[in-house]
Amino acid sequence: MLRVGLTGGIACGKTTVARMFAELGIPVLEADGVAHALLEPGQPAYAAVVAEFGPQVLRADGTVDRGRLGEIVFADRDRLERLNQLVHPGVREAIEHWFAEQAGRGARVALVEAALLVEAGYHRHLDRLIVVWCRPEQQRERLLARGLSPRQAEQRIAAQMPLEEKLRLADDVIDCSGSLEQTRRQVEALAAQLLALAAAPPG
Repeated sequence: MLRVGLTGGIACGKTTVARMFAELGIPVLEADGVAHALLEPGQPAYAAVVAEFGPQVLRADGTVDRGRLGEIVFADRDRLERLNQLVHPGVREAIEHWFAEQAGRGARVALVEAALLVEAGYHRHLDRLIVVWCRPEQQRERLLARGLSPRQAEQRIAAQMPLEEKLRLADDVIDCSGSLEQTRRQVEALAAQLLALAAAPPG
């Protein structure tokens, strides 16, 4: 089975592209959702995160306020790195388990979508890496449309590896700066290519 990663800069279109792959029948795991689940009360990362960042990151019901946690970590690279150290091992374990499940079900290609695939070094454990991109001004526009302030948008962009570095590591690239239909055509062509690659005899 071909193990494929999908990443890119924040607000570049990862989630949209992942959904398009899923619509074409390729199993997709959204790793950021796994990370969110690990922060639920009773889950492995919950106690560690509360111990590290204090009760101010909790809502009244005891759940982690991801907005408040984001304000802290995106303003301080060291705190962001510490959060990633607490959460990434559990995410990596969940991804490996999911890939094994998909292989057991006979999938020829399975795709994990995550913002920090490269930052976490996980791309080295994959067969191929897809990087999606759009123009920097589009990233900012999309983040502002999500309700972030200009300062918050800049912090989130700055917290990630520069997109140019990710693009240098890519096996495949999808340009999300155009229309949805243009993006969809690229996804359809790449999905066919990946399925053909998975079906090809080794060597």
